[in-house]
Formats: sequence, structure tokens, C-alpha cells
Amino acid sequence: MKDNNKGKIESASNKDEGLHLDFKDDMTYGDYLQLDQILNSQNRLSDHHDEMLFIIIHQASELWMKLILHELNAAKQSILNDDLEPAFKMLSRVSKIQQQLIQSWDVLSTLTPSEYMEFREKLGKSSGFQSYQNRLIEFALGHKKENVLSVYKHQPHLFEILQKELYEPSIYDASIMALSKRGLNIDSEMLDRDWSKDYEPNSSVENAWLTVYRDVNQYWDFYELAEKLVDIEGRQQQWRYNHMLTVERIIGYKRGTGGSAGVGYLKQVIEHRFFPELWQIRTKL
Repeated sequence: MKDNNKGKIESASNKDEGLHLDFKDDMTYGDYLQLDQILNSQNRLSDHHDEMLFIIIHQASELWMKLILHELNAAKQSILNDDLEPAFKMLSRVSKIQQQLIQSWDVLSTLTPSEYMEFREKLGKSSGFQSYQNRLIEFALGHKKENVLSVYKHQPHLFEILQKELYEPSIYDASIMALSKRGLNIDSEMLDRDWSKDYEPNSSVENAWLTVYRDVNQYWDFYELAEKLVDIEGRQQQWRYNHMLTVERIIGYKRGTGGSAGVGYLKQVIEHRFFPELWQIRTKL
């Protein structure tokens, strides 16, 4: 029996020989990911059990949004460089990240109105409406509203970041410029417009996309780009809709903690289109 046990111990030891178990002088998994900092950032302001859920959902969402911005900005630069193919992978990744964000509302909706009211007053005037990364995503997709910058006036660093992005062309603007470079007829005012203004539909842009969809073989890369953009808008609308439903489920039509109109505002936002011509042409094909 002793010999058998010894064999088992030696066997287990042999299996572990490939593992590096001495991390005294090496960077560990936790070091690389800075887990001490991340996992110690959930500081509840109440003693209520469900506040932990509320904090983690929003922190995780902000991390996913950071990755969305990383991918969108790189994809836009690729399009501006007339190098469309790398952008396809980045935009596909954005769509997958959006699915994670959409599903997060299902987790948050397990929070009941009674549970939320136990700690809501502890949030003060903080609100998801103040999420500057969400605002940057909207700007990157072309939904520009200068008046929202007032929310960040007390945070000069964030105000500067948002103001800079406000005056940058969106990924849709970059796509329209690429259409023009390929020889498709785009009105000149669409190529050098005030990028700080919300995008408005244009007939020349619509006709250019119609040309792409009617001759997919010739314009396959633009066809692929258009469908990637439609994927992103579709999921962004799903995220908005699930956001609205979750807020209505938890607080009804109460005003948001930061003073926003809550559900009323979120319902208005759902009507907005980022890439209107890509939806309009479907009726005309």
C-alpha cells in the first residue's frame, strides 16, 4: 500500500513538472491584470447586498466600452487610410462586445424596485447619463450634441477629450469619404462639413450606397463595410432598448438620479438613426 501511494504521489508530481510554480521574481497573472486594484474598487456606500451587483455591472460595462472605443477608433483610421479590410475584423469585434453589454441588462434587471430603493439615495447625483465613454461612443458613431458637454464642465480633462471628439469626423463620415475616393458621387458639403453637428441624411450618400448594393461584386469591400455598420447600429439600438426596459422595470417613470428624464429620454433616443441611408436604401433595392 505504501508503494502504491508513493507511485501516485510521484505521478502527480510528474504531471506538475511543466508548471512554473515559483513566482517570487516574476510577474504573476494578478500583477499583469492589476487585479488588486480592480477587485478592490467595489466600494459600497450602503450595507445593502444588491449594491455590489449595481457597481459591478456598471464597472464591467465601462471596461467593455473602453474596448469598443479602442476598436472603433482603429477601424475609423483604417477606413481613412483606404485600407478597409482590417476594419472589418475590428467592427465585428465591436458587435460581439455589444452583445455582452446587451446581456448585462438581463443581469441588472434581477434588481427589484424595492431592492434598488434601499441604496438609491446613496448615489447622490451620479448617473449613467454622465458616462463619458458612452458619450464618446455616440460621437464616434456620429450622434453629436454639443449641449451634452455641459455635464462635464466641472471635469476639465473629460471636457477637453469630449470636445476634441465632437469636432472629429465619425466612422460614418470616414466611410462616406472613402466612397468619394472610390469615385462615387458625393456632394462636396458632405466631405467637409461641420463634424460637431449631428449627421443628417443626404441624397448623394444614399445614391452611393444604392450603387454599392446594386453591384456587390464591384464594390464588395464597401458592401461588407456597410453591413458591419448596420450590425453595430442594430445592436446599439438593442442596447438602448434593453436599457430603457431595465430602467422602467426598476424605477418606472421616476427621474434619473442625475436629474435626467429617465425612461422618457431613453424612449426618444431609440428613434435616432446613426447611419440613416443604410436603412433607407433597403426599401429602394
